[in-house]
Amino acid sequence: MQARDLTKMSMCVALCCVTAYISFPLPFTPGLVTALTFALSLTAYILPPKQTFAVVVTYILLGAVGLPVFAGGQGLSRLVGPAGGFYFAWIPAYALLSRFKGTVPNFKRYLAANVLIAVPITYVGGLLSMMAVLKVGVFEAATMAVFPFIPGDVIKAAAAAVLGVKLQKVLERR
Repeated sequence: MQARDLTKMSMCVALCCVTAYISFPLPFTPGLVTALTFALSLTAYILPPKQTFAVVVTYILLGAVGLPVFAGGQGLSRLVGPAGGFYFAWIPAYALLSRFKGTVPNFKRYLAANVLIAVPITYVGGLLSMMAVLKVGVFEAATMAVFPFIPGDVIKAAAAAVLGVKLQKVLERR
């Protein structure tokens, strides 16, 4: 791996750490609305799949060992709590988004891949952890882990796609 790749990956990890704190709670769910998924999408748009995978795993490991990078709580307790499934789902979700984004920067393809691949995988992870930890049914878990997040996730996916296309074009020129 070249220094340039490591630098981009480091910047993506840092962006994830910072954007996690741009968040707010919803009163009816232990999940948070956070800008982190915007950063994860951007990471998937500008890095290849293996590097995206490494960035997401690194971010989660930083939080797992207790560094203050998770919004809403630190360490393993956040990962095994009701919202822990979101974190684990991000690993395949964003690696697959990176894989299926295409080779040419394209807003429509970026947005479609995000909404059809990354967002549903993330929701499945959150849904499963809420069902397991809170001992609730599918509909109640979906009310907490899926339904309230759909509009914001589509908006964040679109915003990340716009910026991702522009960044990718700039990075390709260098």
